[in-house]
Amino acid sequence: MRGSPVSNALSRISRLHRIAAGKLLHRTGLYPGQEFLMMRLWNEGAVRQAELIKAMDLDPSTVTKMLQRLDQAGYVTRTSDPLDRRAVLVESTRESCALASQVKDAWSELEDHTLAGLDEGERAELARLLSKVEANLCRQASECEGA
Repeated sequence: MRGSPVSNALSRISRLHRIAAGKLLHRTGLYPGQEFLMMRLWNEGAVRQAELIKAMDLDPSTVTKMLQRLDQAGYVTRTSDPLDRRAVLVESTRESCALASQVKDAWSELEDHTLAGLDEGERAELARLLSKVEANLCRQASECEGA
């Protein structure tokens, strides 16, 4: 749309960024989005499935399917929460820990590709401006912590 160049650019950039992330993550065996779930598990340890669903801000069926695939790949385990048998705890496996450095490397490479041609000052300015845009959208959507 001609009257909304920034929103149009952000939409295109988001789509292209996701495609590029997918290509880099393909080497790890993960699909885009799965790395965020795995990073949360690597950082926090066992988490209730309901908390993951809320944190991922995706449809519960999407997260459940994602967990099924990660479970089949041997990257997560799901067990009953000993404190509440109705709840399911999700935890990364020892085998998945090798992926952590691969995911970190993929995201570093993605960052390099994304910011190629920008000097340090431009990178800092872009990060500053995107942070302001994010804050604006958080307030509008009432979706971010502290919004």
